[in-house]
Amino acid sequence: MEPAPPVPVVCAIIVRGEHIMLAQRPPDKKLGGLWEFPGGKVEPGESAETALHRELQEELGCTVRITQTLPPFVHAYDWGSIELIPFICELTAESPAPYPHEHTALVWVERTQLQSYNLAPADVPLLAGLM
Repeated sequence: MEPAPPVPVVCAIIVRGEHIMLAQRPPDKKLGGLWEFPGGKVEPGESAETALHRELQEELGCTVRITQTLPPFVHAYDWGSIELIPFICELTAESPAPYPHEHTALVWVERTQLQSYNLAPADVPLLAGLM
C-alpha cells in the first residue's frame, strides 16, 4: 500500500523586533505541551497564504502581513507526514494582540533563546535560519 501523501501544513514565524512568537500545544492534542510556530492544515482548494490567515484568525485572533515565504519541506512523524510551509510574518498595525484561543500559552522569545524551548519536531529545522 502506498503511503499517504504528506498533509500540507502552514506555520507563521511571527516576528516583533528581535522576538519571535511561540505557541504551546494543548496537553490533550498530538504533540501536547510542545511549543510551535502557530498555524495548521491547508484545506482542499485553499492556498497556503489563505490557510495561514484563516488559521491565525481562528487560533490567535490576529492578522499578519507575510514578509517572506520559506521553502516548504516534508517532516515524517510516526502517524504520518506533513509538508510544512513556513511564512515569516509580522502583526498588522490594526491587528488585535494575539490570544491563545486554541493553545495553552503564547510567548515572545528572543531569537537567541528559541533553542531553549521544547519545539515540535517539524519546527526544529527552522531554527537554524532564525538564529
